[in-house]
Amino acid sequence: MSLDHLFTNARLPGRPHERVDIAVRAGRFVAVEPGLRADVPAEDLGGRLVVPGFVETHLHLDKACLLGRCDCGGTLKEALSAVARAKRDFTEEDVYARARTALERAITHGTTRIRTHVEVDPRIGLTSFRALKRLKADYAWAVDLELCAFPQEGLLDDPGCEEVLVAALDEGADLIGGVPYTDRDADGHVARIFALAQAYGVDIDFHLDFDLDPSWMRLDEVCRQTVAHGYGGRVAIGHVTKLSALPPEAFAAAARRLADAGVAVTVLPATDLFLLGREHDHSVPRGVTPAHRLAALGVTCSISTNNVLNPFTPYGDCSLVRMANLYANVAQVAAPEDLARCLDLVTESSARLMRLADYGIAPGRPADLVVLDAADAAEAVCAVSPVLFGLKRGRRTFTRPAPRLHPPEAG
Repeated sequence: MSLDHLFTNARLPGRPHERVDIAVRAGRFVAVEPGLRADVPAEDLGGRLVVPGFVETHLHLDKACLLGRCDCGGTLKEALSAVARAKRDFTEEDVYARARTALERAITHGTTRIRTHVEVDPRIGLTSFRALKRLKADYAWAVDLELCAFPQEGLLDDPGCEEVLVAALDEGADLIGGVPYTDRDADGHVARIFALAQAYGVDIDFHLDFDLDPSWMRLDEVCRQTVAHGYGGRVAIGHVTKLSALPPEAFAAAARRLADAGVAVTVLPATDLFLLGREHDHSVPRGVTPAHRLAALGVTCSISTNNVLNPFTPYGDCSLVRMANLYANVAQVAAPEDLARCLDLVTESSARLMRLADYGIAPGRPADLVVLDAADAAEAVCAVSPVLFGLKRGRRTFTRPAPRLHPPEAG
């Protein structure tokens, strides 16, 4: 067999007791099975776990790496205000440089697909959007970047914002986002986002229900609009922290609504832990929706990073393995099948949320892969297993050699 790469002795998620060889030619997988032979030197993976790259479904590259410019440690409202003030000084080069720093970290932690939300409004205009368009083109060799244009500071109550949002769609935004809680007429906000999405034929990703009061939810209106517009499978909602405050029966009912409507959920553990529950001085609630329980009830779910090194989340290294581990800790996940699902929530399930039909390690698909220093998915999550190297469309994009000990010489 004539090949560009042959990786032997690999483990794949969901097949922990089987070892396979992975053959790559012309940027695509051509065979995934035991006992392959080829005319290139084989690279023995030693039984390590291989995934088709991590999938980041909700990231804010345009406002990454703002530590030192903004105050941190406040409420959601205070974080919004701090970034809104900082945004006045953003330039295209500044946004590009900060976003590049975060993006390169994500790449070297094994992320191969990213949906990034980018703020557009009358104050910032298309500055950040155009910076990320350049970044998307410049790093296409390592990562597929989706740009979700959205109005962080409101839509209906921000005169001129819709015109900028439409301009971003005209310039090639991949999808549209919304933040209903920023407008007085939240349902009107939702309706307008659906109208624009349908006009441009793009998917939708809302920031939604980002508090701990379960007495009312916007997800009901989003589900209703999704069904009314025939948009099942094309709508995602991020945060949805209200779900974490529901008792079991109400949680199951909400999961049925989401699954029936075809609305996906992205849980953002780092930001939700940092910003929520600040009004409590004891018994502080976690505020993290149990994505693995939603997934078990038929909802398409993902775990994602959201913000990195800014007032919304002053931490982060863009590692989705670390994020899966953080989630598992908070959600008190221990069963091997649930730990495996945590890895699925940053790989296969995230790919389903983004409708990535070409994702996966299978013949004919793009040869995107990442090798982890773990034997199975549960170990990868529990141990925050490091990634060792990755390929994008058959080309090696990064290497992170395993650490080595240097004991003193005997003598």
